[in-house]
Amino acid sequence: MNEQEIIEQTAGYIREKMSGEGSGHDWWHVYRVWRNAIHIAVNEEADMFVVELAALLHDIADWKFNDGDIDEGPRQAREWLQGLGVDYGVISHVCEIISGISFKGAGVTTAMRTIEGRVVQDADRLDAIGAIGIARTFAYGGHLNHEIYNPEKNPELHNTFEEYKNGKGSVINHFYEKLLLLKDLMNTPSAVKIAEERHRYMEQFLDRFFREWEGRD
Repeated sequence: MNEQEIIEQTAGYIREKMSGEGSGHDWWHVYRVWRNAIHIAVNEEADMFVVELAALLHDIADWKFNDGDIDEGPRQAREWLQGLGVDYGVISHVCEIISGISFKGAGVTTAMRTIEGRVVQDADRLDAIGAIGIARTFAYGGHLNHEIYNPEKNPELHNTFEEYKNGKGSVINHFYEKLLLLKDLMNTPSAVKIAEERHRYMEQFLDRFFREWEGRD
């Protein structure tokens, strides 16, 4: 099986596995991350095969839906890729990216070792901001039964992964706890440029939200 066939098999597998998911972590999220990653990787001299596989498999078993287990995603990805006969080095690289890709709190460092990891991390973070990011944040908040906004609860900048995992803040607080931080965490010039515009859009949304909340518009 050649590389293109492996990519196609993997895309088909993930589409079947994740289609119809309602929290914003569905096939179409993976699809957008995949396309974003390809776009960024072209300018970064990254290994496109590793980038595409990591993008497609990055949410195969997200810790948020597996009782906080950060090892389940890499385990399932490794099992899938071994079944396709992918080279050991590629599998290890992809699994390393999956292990480290997620935001884990404002005070937690999640730096990627390789350019491929940085590309896929940027692609995933771009899908968490802008218009799509706003939509996904409300979908996920609804999935968790979180309040839209409660002015009596302040945002928390979590210093550990455990604090972040156990956070119970409102959807609007999540903007301040994660989304508005992502622009300055981008790794590549291509992602920085895209993130700047998407960040401004979120700021405009929040300004409008609070004006309406207070009945000013």
